[in-house]
Amino acid sequence: MGTENISGRASRAYSTARDNQHVRRLIEDEELRASLIAAALAGRKALQRIQSNRSSAVESVTQDKRVKKELQSAADSLRDAADRLKAPAKKKRHPIRKLLFVGIITGGLVLAFSESARKSLLDAIFGAEEEFVYTSTTSTESAQTNGTPVGE
Repeated sequence: MGTENISGRASRAYSTARDNQHVRRLIEDEELRASLIAAALAGRKALQRIQSNRSSAVESVTQDKRVKKELQSAADSLRDAADRLKAPAKKKRHPIRKLLFVGIITGGLVLAFSESARKSLLDAIFGAEEEFVYTSTTSTESAQTNGTPVGE
């Protein structure tokens, strides 16, 4: 009966954690985790520095520049983490895709509205268009001398 109780509590804890938006953000957001880890490390360094000083904790916090720096770093990291929790999760956008999309649209519009651009593209793909000039090998004078009428 004790294992069922533990199993039930674990299941409820898992469901609660899974449904909590902050826990989901912590799992999914790498920058949020990095901010929290940085805050914890800076806080630990400050605490170790305070404990290693021979003076009181208040004097260490107010006078030791390294302690002040570590505490400021911890506060900044916690502020960043809080801002990330408040802001909605941002989807990563790929600027290259956006640039490619704009380029394709622009190219299509240029081809649609510019005849010279279409001609240049066709020339580049299929080669330059050759001008065809037809010249007859027979002339009207030679046809009349052979005895054949010109129209036939």
